Amino acid sequence: MSLLQTRDVPPRVSFALEQSGVHPLLARLLAARGVRTADELDDSLARLLPPATMKGAAEAGRLLADAIAQRRRICIVADYDCDGATACAVALRGLALLGADPATLGYVVPDRAVHGYGLTPAIVDLALGRRPELLVTVDNGIASHAGVAHARAAGLQVLVTDHHLPAVVDGEVSLPDADVIVNPNQPGCAFESKSIAGVGVMFYVLLATRAELRERGAFAAGEQPRLDCLLDLVALGTVADVVRLDANNRRLVAQGLKRVRSGRMQAGLAALFQAAGRDAARAAGFDFGFALGPRINAAGRLADMTLGIECLLTDDAARATELAAQLDAINRERREVEAGMRELAERTLDGLPLDESAPAALTLFDESFHEGVVGIVAGRVKDRLHRPTFVFARGADGRLKGSGRSIAGFHLRDALDLVAKRHPGLLLRFGGHAMAAGCTLADAEQGGGVALFDEALRRVAGEWLDAATLTRTLRTDGPLALEWFNTQTVALLDAQVWGQGFEAPLFCDEVQVLQQRLVGEKHMKLRLRHCGQERDAIWFGHAEPLPAQARLAFRLSLDEWNGRQRVQMVVEACQG
Repeated sequence: MSLLQTRDVPPRVSFALEQSGVHPLLARLLAARGVRTADELDDSLARLLPPATMKGAAEAGRLLADAIAQRRRICIVADYDCDGATACAVALRGLALLGADPATLGYVVPDRAVHGYGLTPAIVDLALGRRPELLVTVDNGIASHAGVAHARAAGLQVLVTDHHLPAVVDGEVSLPDADVIVNPNQPGCAFESKSIAGVGVMFYVLLATRAELRERGAFAAGEQPRLDCLLDLVALGTVADVVRLDANNRRLVAQGLKRVRSGRMQAGLAALFQAAGRDAARAAGFDFGFALGPRINAAGRLADMTLGIECLLTDDAARATELAAQLDAINRERREVEAGMRELAERTLDGLPLDESAPAALTLFDESFHEGVVGIVAGRVKDRLHRPTFVFARGADGRLKGSGRSIAGFHLRDALDLVAKRHPGLLLRFGGHAMAAGCTLADAEQGGGVALFDEALRRVAGEWLDAATLTRTLRTDGPLALEWFNTQTVALLDAQVWGQGFEAPLFCDEVQVLQQRLVGEKHMKLRLRHCGQERDAIWFGHAEPLPAQARLAFRLSLDEWNGRQRVQMVVEACQG
């Protein structure tokens, strides 16, 4: 059961937005999400934050401009998730657009089971086989002190582009000794969008590089290469990485969606839409987050992210279709592995009390768990039980590697930092954000182990979380007026950019449950009376019957059958 809480709507702001020409319903929804003026809704490229405010971007532009002019060999060091894959593709495509000889460009991507995360010495050694002169990290590197030192010792220049939080040692931020670092979360960076994804950081570095080349006379302003052709990839990586969609991120995503809807996208994205059975002409952020993103991520989880990157790099439609089909097959395998792990995890948790006696944090481990999907399973368990959750698997190197997902009010990376301070030697490495983090445990004989970690994490959670924080709360937009219950409203809402920190509308109202039946063994199909009219509804992944009278939180969707469209309520939560 969830606590349903209606968002506050500043009436004057809502009225002002409506007077500015914003649809009345949309004005209410936007005002509740912090939008104050219609000017904030301008998603044009001209409204993007200027690259000059991102610390290190100008220096990175000069470094890359020099490398392009001198035909120096550049190797992109990617990451094995969708953000890293799109950032790698943006880097390679963008540098080629800016004049780099394609023969001087290459990339390496870690195998999570072999090389670990980030610019490790092992991945530097792999990159050295390509005889690079400049390494450029994308979506990683800010905590890669040893890897950067190893690369510099080998005579390489290193440009770090990242968005993760830097390491903190003895209360001080510690940065690797790279030639240039571009990261809005490094000290002294004035760039306002601290939540920009790794692919967004790389896009800004390209903007700065273009500005530097323009200053050098490489091309006139009116003839400069267009980098907006990369925004479909920027949008995909931004949504897939579940970063907060602040105004700048929403503009990046909106621009990418416009390109996709108009058919002006990379061949790989078009192939992924087809493989996922999605209509690119009606693309929404949901498609990036739940259809394309998982297919790219599956390669890094169960196979080789090279497949995902190559799909995003190819301009050959037939090759893109072939690669997208492979990614789709890997994603189906990922779902099977995940389902088995989730079933085992839920059996372990069956009977767990969810009152004040329940543990404030959960740690799960089984020898059969696959390290490639521990993060997904942690997220599923967290969603079900509303507790910070870590799931561990034994990696190829024999060590226990965990991925965690958190709830509002519990900063997961800070919690790991405290665990590490209280139990020196327990964590070999750790990193991440407030809502997602990862770590590797020391061998049990060295004082590590899941049991000790579990005890330590529960202690921190017990200190930081209270009963109110441990109660699942869904913020809703209140009732939906009868006049807006139509297909036009669904189209209006679907055209907007929603996502992390700017959640899609979730309405809430009292209903009478007229009929309910289980479909597909795990979904509840409902017939409701709402506002005096009968409605169709479905609650995915929910098998328990509803009471005759209930307060439901729901989204709107279009149910299409035999060419006909009708509005359907998609239930998210219930208060009986």
